[in-house]
This record gives sequence, structure tokens and C-alpha cells, in this order.
Amino acid sequence: MWPASITTSPSPRSSVSSARHSVIVLPPRPRLSGAEPPVHEPPPPQLALALRQPEPSGLDGFVSHGNASVVAAVRHWADGSGEPYLYIHGAAASGKSRLLVCAAGEIRQRGLSVIYLPLDTPKLTPDVLDDLEQRDAILLDAVQAIAGNRAWEQALFNLYNRARDARRRLLAAARQPTGRLGLQLPDLSSRLAAGPSYNLKPLSDAGRAELLRIGAEQRGLRLGDAMISYILSRCPRDPGVLRELLDTIDRSALAEQRQPSIRSIGRLLEQLERSTSDPQTNTLSAAEEQFQPNAAD
Repeated sequence: MWPASITTSPSPRSSVSSARHSVIVLPPRPRLSGAEPPVHEPPPPQLALALRQPEPSGLDGFVSHGNASVVAAVRHWADGSGEPYLYIHGAAASGKSRLLVCAAGEIRQRGLSVIYLPLDTPKLTPDVLDDLEQRDAILLDAVQAIAGNRAWEQALFNLYNRARDARRRLLAAARQPTGRLGLQLPDLSSRLAAGPSYNLKPLSDAGRAELLRIGAEQRGLRLGDAMISYILSRCPRDPGVLRELLDTIDRSALAEQRQPSIRSIGRLLEQLERSTSDPQTNTLSAAEEQFQPNAAD
């Protein structure tokens, strides 16, 4: 195993996601003799201040339903007690990116320097991999995006060797197992296959229901079984879309000062269905606009 040291821990992110509206009370104007009495208009609605639990920034924030062994391996990788190199593969929308982001959060909680880099980011060039071994931990997502590109494959091969020599931790993820990536550089293929490889399975309906229940509790929302079943029957299976929907439900509940209902969730899902059918609209942006006049592989 490649040993790793632990340094100081960075500050955690804010645990409260809410909005305060200041209310300024002015004294009434003096009424002139013979003037009409003032009209008392109702005060404007105020947003409730929702104190919510912070979403865990580490691996506790990943719903491991059906993938407990994968998450356990990543946890050992993060704390230095496991293998220094891991390879995760899984279908689109299986939660690979979410797992890597949570693993990066776990590393940060331990006071180590870390970088998470999706290799399918547009306009990246191979030199972005230069000097990454200066970080304690490196997480590379969407490795399939560089398969077949000789310059990229050579750069990744060189990074692997530098990370190994510097005793850094490296976690790579792709949609396919290493043998099916279609790599042109045999040495890179052997490097990627050198460590443990894990298949991340997509969440089952029970896992998606668990994601909704946990996410709702963290946001201070009350979602009953009927609401969760209703959402699962109409919402895409992508866990990222489910989390975005929870954020949108949270914002609408905050604005309306009430817990969500099946009717209000239905309105949001209608917005979601319209937005996903429009290639120019991103996921829940149309639904969010309803409550904001002026958020995976």
C-alpha cells in the first residue's frame, strides 16, 4: 500500500441553506384633517427560515443501497487503510460522479489535498494532468472520454507512474471495465487493471426511495410513502435528477411556507417533464423559475 499522511482539516461548508428577509417598520404618517383614513394593506408574505441539517460532504452523503462493498472500499481508500489505487466502473446514471465527489469530500475532511477531475470536461488538454501528483489524492472521472486518444493515454499513464512514485492515492472511474475501454496504450491498460476494480450498480427503486427519504430529512421536508411513490413513478431514474428535484421542492416549500403536497410536487414534475423534453433547457431550470422570480454520471 502507498502510505499517506494527514494534515489539518479545512473548514466545513455552511450547514444552513435559507434566506432571511428584513422587515423595516415605519411609523404611520400624520393624517391631515378631513383626509380619508389610511388603507391598511396586508403585509407582504415573508419567507420562513428553514434550519436544515447539512448534507454530509463525505461518503456519509452517498446512498450505498446495493453498493455497500464498493463504498466500503472507497472509504478505506480515503482513510489510507485500503489500496492506494481503485478503479470504479458502472453504467451512466449509476452514481459514479456522485461517489467520487463524496470521496473527495471525505479526503478533505481528513485534512488532505485532493482534486476531482472529470475527463469529459470540454476543452481539456492532456497537460491538465501535469503535476497532479502534488495532491494527496487524485480522482479522475469519465476515463472513457480519453480512450483512443494517444496523447491523453500517454499523459494518464505518466500521471499514474508519478502518483505511484510519490505514494499518492488515485481513484479512476469510467463506464466500462478496464478491458472494454478500448485503450490504445497497452501499458496504460495494465496500469488501470493493476488495482482492485468495482462495479457500481444503479440504484434500485428501493434505493431511490431511500435517497428521497434521506434527502428530504436533511432538508427538513416531510415526504410520505405516497409522495415518494408518486415521484418515483414519474421522475427519471437518474439519482442526480432526484436530488435536483428535492432542492426544487425545498425552495418551493420555503417560498410557500408550507410542507410539500402531492399537488405541488405534481406541478414541479410537470415542469420537469417539459424541461427534459426541450433540449435547450437544463433539467429543472424551468421548474425553478416558478419559485425564483429574478443545480451525473
